[in-house]
Amino acid sequence: MKKAIIAGTSIEQIIDKPFKTYRTDYGEVDAALDGSFVFILRHRIGHTAAPHLINYMANAALLEHFEVDHVITTHAVGSITERLLPTNIGLVSDFIEFTFSRPFTFFDGVKRPLRHVPMNDVFDDELRFQVIRASVERNLRISPALTYITTNGPRLESKAEIRAYRSWGADVVGMTLNPEVNLIHELGIKLCSICFSINWAAGLDEEGISFIEGESRKKLTSRVLDIAIDALKNS
Repeated sequence: MKKAIIAGTSIEQIIDKPFKTYRTDYGEVDAALDGSFVFILRHRIGHTAAPHLINYMANAALLEHFEVDHVITTHAVGSITERLLPTNIGLVSDFIEFTFSRPFTFFDGVKRPLRHVPMNDVFDDELRFQVIRASVERNLRISPALTYITTNGPRLESKAEIRAYRSWGADVVGMTLNPEVNLIHELGIKLCSICFSINWAAGLDEEGISFIEGESRKKLTSRVLDIAIDALKNS
């Protein structure tokens, strides 16, 4: 069995292995193999796929092809509440999906039999524990239970939308959690999602939307990847 990490394009600069294109029944995926690990570039090589055009089904299908049993997904997000401050990391415990026009299920009665898959417990407790352990061992604060709202993108959210999302109980906002985790969960693969904040969401920063970029963002991404690898090795 293999372990996998699905992440943004920044891991191209961190993972010292060649990324190549793999074909699945649902389309192409850019990934790198390193022993028992599979690293998938969510946005393809060179960050060419916008959030609403990512082939989430192909990415999940590649996990199934390689018989992956544990996967960690990582997501850059905007902070809506103080439960996750910019530059900090957290674990997703629940989500609100606000996407449209994205293929969202394997079990639609066409390629696979129709099924209604519960989404009560998407995130694996043991894998979440391993992420928390790995963070604590590095003296890093981690928010253990965040609600992520997925917007369609690629545009950013309005101030009024962020106020609404906050009133619904969302802590962070991003564009890639769903349907990614839905599809992985449908395949019965144990899953955990780490998010890291790169900005305050619209209307919450007096200076407007200021993103963490450059070397600071690379270090944050590298830290998250290090935690994910450690957690998977111990799962």
